Amino acid sequence: MDPSPKDGESAAAAEPSRAGAAPSSGVVVQVREKKGPLRAAIPYMPFPVAVICLFLTVALTGCCVAALSLGTFVSAFTVLCGARTDLPDRHMCCVFWLNIAAALIQILTAIVMVGWIMSIFWGMDMVILASKYS
Repeated sequence: MDPSPKDGESAAAAEPSRAGAAPSSGVVVQVREKKGPLRAAIPYMPFPVAVICLFLTVALTGCCVAALSLGTFVSAFTVLCGARTDLPDRHMCCVFWLNIAAALIQILTAIVMVGWIMSIFWGMDMVILASKYS
């Protein structure tokens, strides 16, 4: 028995939607990522510097806990050298201290693996932002 549309339904409504069919309404949706102050303080560095910071974070982790956030410490000093961030309304020193705070959070929470994971994601974000920068 072939299913047919009931009273008041169109034949198009009874068919499954086809690939490539565009919706009839022309609604445009814009998505903007809202960043917290720590995430927005990650500097836009040149790509080689960002890769070095990621390497310092990942490769030296086995040496000691302090090396865990070495890449974040280096990125904090790039702010003092003029690297821009997503916090244009804050002073350079404030953004520097936000990066230092992120490095300290990574060190203090490394015991429960949160800081180690955070530092890896932080380094990956540095590389992603650097690729957008160049």
